[in-house]
Amino acid sequence: MSLTQDIKDYALDLGYSQVGITTAEGFPEYIEDLQSRHHMYTWYLEGPRQPLKGAYPKEAMPSAQSIISLIYDYHKESFPEALLGKIARLYQARCYAAPEHRIHGARRKLMLDFLKKNGLEVAPITIPERLTAARAGVISYGRNSFAFAEDIGSFIMLASFVVDAKLECADFAPQMKCPPKCSACIEACPTGAIYDPPRMNPRLCITYNTSWTQDGIPGETSDIRPEIREKMGTWIHGCDICQDVCPRNLGKLKGSFPPNAYLERVAEDFDLTKLLNLTEEFYLRRVQPLMYNYLKEKKYFQRNAAIAIGNTHDPAFIPALTQAMEDGEPLVRGYAAWALGRIGGSQARRILEASLRRETAESAKNEIAAALVVV
Repeated sequence: MSLTQDIKDYALDLGYSQVGITTAEGFPEYIEDLQSRHHMYTWYLEGPRQPLKGAYPKEAMPSAQSIISLIYDYHKESFPEALLGKIARLYQARCYAAPEHRIHGARRKLMLDFLKKNGLEVAPITIPERLTAARAGVISYGRNSFAFAEDIGSFIMLASFVVDAKLECADFAPQMKCPPKCSACIEACPTGAIYDPPRMNPRLCITYNTSWTQDGIPGETSDIRPEIREKMGTWIHGCDICQDVCPRNLGKLKGSFPPNAYLERVAEDFDLTKLLNLTEEFYLRRVQPLMYNYLKEKKYFQRNAAIAIGNTHDPAFIPALTQAMEDGEPLVRGYAAWALGRIGGSQARRILEASLRRETAESAKNEIAAALVVV
């Protein structure tokens, strides 16, 4: 049996759904596209991943000859109703950027170990995984820019390995296989992030705003524009809207799948008030195991929870928001004020007025003052 077939068999044995292999040639179109939209991707281009370097694998590893592209179907189980609309399925599935001590991180590590045991050198670089998978023939694109696998849909996780072995390779041109004239994802996106299918402006994307708006990230701050906040609904980590309306996902969305016992336990005691007034115990037990991907400081989870609460317009949350107005982080106080303004009413106004008198942080003062205008 060939090494190519051994690799494919082992990947499938690990639980990957599809395996494709393509050449290690560069992706000049990827570089051109990102550079032309640098203002949208500053956070990515100037971040630690250095994606433009990975777009030419042979420059990073001169011996590179092939790229193995793996598809993982993460929608083999159902997702609790209590978490839908708050945490995107990808993060509930706990398979994105998973650490090695978790099952999905261990799967990737096992694949890496297998390749190395078979004498292959593997390049430690970030490559354009969707373009790789398209060239390997295992995915096509959707108008929402997501990757779709045949008979699975877009609820997939991609993994790639650049190796120095000359494997049996495919070389397909990227394709878009959406139904003719379908614009469901474009029409459903509340922020208008999809502007030139399949291109999107990440700075308008709900997932981006829940995840990458952090101080210290190139081109970013922790502030989410008010016009974006109002359209984020109750999403606190990621967003599935454009995938939920996609006809190519109907098989998954309408299918019957067994429940995930762990997610059911999480859903039992997961609520926005606990996330807003986040204790270390709740963070470690219920937040971090699902949402370890981007946010490293608890205040950003609290900010996202405040936005979600404000968008419910439910006065029942006022006591929790009152408590949040005493939080040690100005960011949390400011966004709790925004939420109180969204909920409105005389009680919210009294809390805001009292908070403004004692507030010392300029950013929180501004949020309170803005909330008092609309409350």
